[in-house]
Formats: sequence, C-alpha cells, structure tokens
Amino acid sequence: MQPVIVSQLKKTYGKEKSVAVNNISFSVNRGELFGLIGPDGAGKTSVFRMLTTLLIPDGGSATVEGFDIVKDYSAIRNTVGYMPGKFSLYPDLTIQENIHFFATIFNTSIEENYYLIKDIYVQLERFKNRRAGKLSGGMKQKLALCCALIHKPTVLFLDEPTTGVDPVSRKEFWEMLRRLKESNITIVVSTPYMDEASLCDRIALIQNGSLLSIDAPQQITAAYPDILFAIRAGSMPLLLRSLGKYPKIKSAYAFGEYAHASFNDAAIQSEEIHHYLKGEGFNDIAVKKTEPTIEDCFIHLLKN
Repeated sequence: MQPVIVSQLKKTYGKEKSVAVNNISFSVNRGELFGLIGPDGAGKTSVFRMLTTLLIPDGGSATVEGFDIVKDYSAIRNTVGYMPGKFSLYPDLTIQENIHFFATIFNTSIEENYYLIKDIYVQLERFKNRRAGKLSGGMKQKLALCCALIHKPTVLFLDEPTTGVDPVSRKEFWEMLRRLKESNITIVVSTPYMDEASLCDRIALIQNGSLLSIDAPQQITAAYPDILFAIRAGSMPLLLRSLGKYPKIKSAYAFGEYAHASFNDAAIQSEEIHHYLKGEGFNDIAVKKTEPTIEDCFIHLLKN
C-alpha cells in the first residue's frame, strides 16, 4: 500500500471561492523522498494542511497510510510527523523541554525513540537548556525536526523547512533527510527552491494549485524539448529586449548572470546568435549551450 494517495483534491477560500488547490492527484511510494516544488502561493501549504488533517478539502479525497484524511483524522495525527513552514514550537520552553513535551503527548519518551533523532540532537545537546525562542534559524529547524520525529512517524511532512535558513544549514538539513530515509520513513517535503528538487527521488511541480509534472528530477530535465543556450552580453534588460526581437526566438529569460534562451530552429548554432548580438551593438558576448535545470523545465511548463 502506498502511504500517501491523493485523488482530485481541491481547496477553495473565501466567499469568492478562490481556488488554492485545483483537483490534484498524486501518490507517494513507501520510503520515498517526495518533493512538492513551487513558488510561494502555489498551493503547497494547503495540500500539506489537508494531508495532515488541519484543513478539510472542498473536493476529492486522500489517504495517508490507508486512513481517510476526513474520517480518520485522529489515526493520521498519531501516524504522521508534521513540520510547518512557520516555527510553531513553544518559545519559552527549552530545547529539552520542547522535545520532552512532544514525546509525552504521544505517550512515548525521548529515550525510546532517541535513535531517530540522535544525529540531529547531538548538534543541539550543548544548548539543551536554551529557550527555543532564542535559537538561530538553523537550530530552530533542527529542533522542529526532532519534535516531528520523536513519536516515530511512518510519514513525515515538512512544509518549506529550509525557507529563510542559511545555505550551510540548508545543506545540513538535506543530509539529515537522506539519513532518515534509511529508517524507512516516507518523507514528503515542499520547497520553493528549485535547486533542492534534484535532492528528491521524485517531484511534483505545482503552480496556481495545479500540478504541471510529476516524475524523477532527472526524467523531467531529460524531457526538456529544446536546445538551451546561456547568453551573457552586458545589460540584462537590453539583452532580453534584443533576443525578444530575434525572428527565431522561442523563449528568453534572466537566469543569474546569464539569459537562458531557446529557439524555434533546432539547428541554430552559437555563432549565429553571437553574430546577431554583435549586430545589435553588444560587446563581450558569451554564448554557450547549457543543460536545462528544474527551474528551466518549470518555466517551460508554465508557458506551454
């Protein structure tokens, strides 16, 4: 049995019935690290809140470990671990007191399931008497993960766990998730960071409450249909404007210090693009083919 099965799930808000989640369907395999990838406002948090029984859907259905998210909310709450995007632990309690509290409400103890949090807790132990509200963003993140794990969940939901956290802490967090997978915990994580998508076994790209694609990250990038060029030539706004006038252009957008561009002519070469830009008055032109990223695929799917 797959631990998470979502079928035509829908959620609307307000009198206007604004659609936040639009009839989405997906499933998560046992022991999988599954990512829900999309920008702020895409619907990720609404999906997580429904799957963890904090919101009632307006349509469709879903099960977690075979339990219905509406009828069996009590069983699901005892089965899953949930780490919301906003730090929601008790700021006036210490690290140790927060973990002890969450263990107690699930009728377990720190000692019983210490093996699950050991690798994380050792990084917090010397600060165990510090109040949670006084911790750095990275330490709050580790504490929240300990509290989500202490009752030995079989499915772990992590809603944008690395948002607002420094790059070093982000890297450490994903290393912790890889180690947790070895304990056969199914992990469902959401993130707006496209570079984190490649760290998942499979991903679902989501925008405006609808799914754009579901597959392994490598399969999604392999399916990118065009030859992609990375182009640098002075002012980015001027470069994009000139590329937009090129008769063969299909798509062009800023991507760091380069513009990423694809063309309607599959046989186009770097030299042709370089010649065109030189004629437009650009100097120090750099044109090279580049491999598409998940972000490139996301932009392509949005436009098609």
